[in-house]
Amino acid sequence: MIKRFGNAPFNHANIRLFIAFRVFYNARFYYPVFTILFLDFGLTLEQFTLLNVVWAMTIVLLEVPSGALADLFGRRRLLIATSLLMIAELSLISFAPSTQPEWIFYLFLANRLLSGASEAMGSGADEALAYDTLVAAGQKDLWPKVLDVQLKVQQIGFIVAMTLGALVYDPELLNRIAGWIGFNGELTLRNTMRYPLLLTLGSALVTLVLTLKMTEPPNADQPEQQGFFATAFATTRLIIDSAKWIWHTPFALGIILFTMLFDHIIRMLLTLNSQYYRMIDIPEALFGVIGSSMSVMAYFIPPLAVYAASRFRPVANLSWMSVLMMIGCATFALFIPWYGVLPMALVFVVFMFNMFFGSHYLNQVTPSHMRATVLSFRGLSFNLAYAGISLAYTGAYAWFKQRAPSTLNEAQLERHTFMVTSEQFVWYFVMLLIVLSGVVFIAQRTARHRNNESQSS
Repeated sequence: MIKRFGNAPFNHANIRLFIAFRVFYNARFYYPVFTILFLDFGLTLEQFTLLNVVWAMTIVLLEVPSGALADLFGRRRLLIATSLLMIAELSLISFAPSTQPEWIFYLFLANRLLSGASEAMGSGADEALAYDTLVAAGQKDLWPKVLDVQLKVQQIGFIVAMTLGALVYDPELLNRIAGWIGFNGELTLRNTMRYPLLLTLGSALVTLVLTLKMTEPPNADQPEQQGFFATAFATTRLIIDSAKWIWHTPFALGIILFTMLFDHIIRMLLTLNSQYYRMIDIPEALFGVIGSSMSVMAYFIPPLAVYAASRFRPVANLSWMSVLMMIGCATFALFIPWYGVLPMALVFVVFMFNMFFGSHYLNQVTPSHMRATVLSFRGLSFNLAYAGISLAYTGAYAWFKQRAPSTLNEAQLERHTFMVTSEQFVWYFVMLLIVLSGVVFIAQRTARHRNNESQSS
């Protein structure tokens, strides 16, 4: 796979380590059993929801400051901290004492805080380190090839983690396998529910080894030792400067806003997919098969994204992605039995293109000294938008439910409300596309006016 593109970018150890880091950091073996894992540990559904709000808010609060710290003191240091936090978060719950249920909630609370901090610190720092490695070698134009391989390998890792994580969680399956090899022990859910966590803890240990092997790119500024107040001032100054740069650079602002537009809507649709699949008559046993099939499909997207990025202008790519998104959202709302999985596959394809274009275009125009900070602003916008659409969806669902026909029974009411609420996604996308286009247009006019003034003076 690498030979097809030439070995140039992959001769750099940082590039190989970046790809491996992305694979192992995202190889979360507990994802296919995420909700039931928390419940099987004894938590309630309300506690599960609260813990994930804590996780999201931790990322929002730390996203941009951690990016600034990466730019100021080195991306490698932040990535080592990311790996250490991942090890800590998984150790807390992998070895949580089942004999003391009163401690479980607090251990999982600490887990969510550490997990959010780890996600925030790693966001942008790994990408900035890898991209600047190519910049230092005069090979930044090879970044699309790196993304191509990285996304492909990451999808393979995702398939393995999803499949293996679900398998090792099932005590009946593991007992049958143990019987085949002559092991007479009896595994219970109390044993097997920790196996996906332990596998992920193993991945965390690998990420630590990988980050320790990374090096700062030759062109990176050497981190300086500063006191607390000097560090706080420098971090704040870099955040402000990066925010100003984004506003004064309409292309960067547009990339952040439009990739945020696609990202938060598609993530919301993916969050709802299990309920959606039930309503289009797909058996629950096939949910995992559909997810793995989409990951296999995603393996073939990066080469197409490389071609589109080199062949078409960014506005053209935005246009055809918007058309596909509108088709996907509109047909999603039709709830076609069985064939309704196709709109979900379509928006997932858009999601993969969106990931590629966001990284490719934004890294092209971002100065090296603030790259991790700018990428963190992108991550912040994604998480804030997702939180916003989650609240908006909850409010819209309640509003439509109150206005549903009174003749419906409870099951019919839930189905009716879900379908009516789902019809709003396409209109929400179109409305926000128009609004964000207006924002970028104003930013372009302002930048052009500012340039004219500076030239005349």
